[in-house]
Order: sequence, then C-alpha cells, then structure tokens
Amino acid sequence: MTSTVPQVSLNNGVQMPILGFGVFQIPEDRTQHAVEAALEAGYRLLDTAAAYENERAVGRAIAASGIPRDELFITTKLWIQDYGRDSAERAFDRSLDRLGVDHLDLYLIHQPFGDYYGAWRAMEELNRAGRTRAIGVSNFYPDRLADLITHNEIVPAVNQIETHVFFQRADDQQLMRENGVQHESWGPLAEGGQGFFDNPVLVDIARAHDKSVAQIALRWLVQREIVVIPKSVRPERMAENLDVFDFQLTADEMARIAGLDTGRSHIFDHHDPENVAGLGGVRFDT
Repeated sequence: MTSTVPQVSLNNGVQMPILGFGVFQIPEDRTQHAVEAALEAGYRLLDTAAAYENERAVGRAIAASGIPRDELFITTKLWIQDYGRDSAERAFDRSLDRLGVDHLDLYLIHQPFGDYYGAWRAMEELNRAGRTRAIGVSNFYPDRLADLITHNEIVPAVNQIETHVFFQRADDQQLMRENGVQHESWGPLAEGGQGFFDNPVLVDIARAHDKSVAQIALRWLVQREIVVIPKSVRPERMAENLDVFDFQLTADEMARIAGLDTGRSHIFDHHDPENVAGLGGVRFDT
C-alpha cells in the first residue's frame, strides 16, 4: 500500500510524515511482525530508540518489506549513557548497524539530562556530514529547549514530548513555532489512562464523525500540526489510526477538546526529581 500521509517541512527543508508508527514498549520478539504490518498498512515514518532494545527487529522488518530506503523516514534516539561527543558517535554507528541502514532521517537526544551538550555537538557533526538528515530532541521542556537553541549552532528540527488531550502543551508548541522546531507527540492516546477511551467529550465527537475516540484524538493533534506516532500491535488498529485524513474537526470541537487539558503530565513527569534520578541510573546494552 502506498502511504498518503501528509508531510510537514522541518526547519532544514526535510519532509517528515505527520503520522507514523512508534515501537515503544513493543517486545523485541514482536516488533518485526508489528513493523511489517505497519508498513503494509501504509506507515512510512518509523520511530524507535536504542533504549527500546528493538532496533534490530525494526531493521529486519525494513529489510523484509522491500520498500526503497528513500520512501521511509527512520527515527531513533540516543540514550543518556552514550552522551558526550565520542560516545554519541559510537552509539550512532551501533544504531545504524542494528537498523541495517546507512543513514538516519532523524536522530534525537532521548532525555534532557547528563552531558546532552556534548551529545548535541556530536549530532551536529553527524548532520553536517549527511549521516542523519535531521537532528532533534525529546522530552525537552521550554527552558531547556531555549537554552540548547541559544548556545548551539543547529536548532533542533523536532522536539518529541508527551502530548495528548489531557496534557496539551500549548505553551511548548508556541515556543517551538517561534524557533522553527517541529512539535512531535509521544503518548498521543495518553496510553489509555485517565479514562481516555470513555471520555464523554471524545465519545460524543467520535459519534458525530462515525470515528473512534483514538481517531478523534489523533485528528485533533494533526490539526494542531503536531506529528504523532501511535503504537499498536494489532493490524486493524494500525489501519484505524492511519485513517484520520478524511474528516475535519470543527472549531467548536477543537475548543471542546482543548477544555480537557489538565496542564500536567499523566505518564512521566520530567520535573520530578525521583524520575530524573531514576533515568540517570538506567543502562542498556547499546
């Protein structure tokens, strides 16, 4: 199947699908099958990370698909233990090897902790060398994003952050727009928490459009010009999540959903000192 997903233009001119497939928390032994099904459904943006420990399985799915490399948009991420200029480049090479590709479309700093300045400068060099078409960050709050932009040469192309109907990040998005950074959502379906699938506002709007609650939430993000990477291991859900480009939410519906914002994280709070300390101690066999 040929993908018909609209593209967004990053700050360096690279085109990125506005909707893709994420593999966070998909076990390695199920990842290849899931990614093959996603590619068959029409997804062309694939999002993984060294810390997910399933890059090899993503690579096997890419190889098995036979899809030309230039039709895919492949993202992976650098974990904290590999920050710093020399270690970041070595980690990048390992990710390429596991994915079985000779370049990335987008390489992200996974967390805003540790020596991410050293990592960013290594990534700038990788970008200049053409080894990754774009570089960006993940989980950066506005203060850290502004600081990174101010003191480095390349402005991040993307900031991938927790964004969903209950944590809408409007102020974050405004800062990103002002600086040419593309907003990308992880956890676009709130990981099913906070009564997401039974929320009366979402259910009512879904009925009005003959769509699912998930489709309404994804459409709401897409209409905000936010890139989304929903995850599923079920082919029928993959197809459903991709089918959000044949309808439009009204201004009133967008406003009703905006009213669901709680202004706080519901999945992982990067301002919580215990969470920060915990992440710093996590090591992966990368």
